[in-house]
Amino acid sequence: MEFKEGMGWKCYFDPKTGIYSAQIGGGPNCDLYEITKEIYDHVDDPDVQWPTSLISEGRHLYMSVDDRCGPPYTVVFDSDYKKFCPWTDAIVSGKTWDEDMTDAAVEVLASEKKNRPQRRQKREERKNQDERE
Repeated sequence: MEFKEGMGWKCYFDPKTGIYSAQIGGGPNCDLYEITKEIYDHVDDPDVQWPTSLISEGRHLYMSVDDRCGPPYTVVFDSDYKKFCPWTDAIVSGKTWDEDMTDAAVEVLASEKKNRPQRRQKREERKNQDERE
């Protein structure tokens, strides 16, 4: 694996899988992203003032929040986040949002629009599984 790190962020490239991924924050307060090669290539450029803003242009995979502003919680946008980020030190904090709540948030929030296709596919798979049972 290839690594790039800075203040409050980490980016990784796995040449075996071709996956680019990133983490903003760490431990119980972190966000995981699937990023593009372009983001990975430029995240540490000297002219990039806010690398975390560049990283957050990727597809949001996971969010864990424990910030004392309320009870801790975790949102798993893509259940395959461990496949994308096997290196992460993310800690599940508090209650994890259920699938229905996560689906609703993805459909409503413009910031999560990159997750809509995979969430819709997973929702359809769950529906088909329920119908078979």
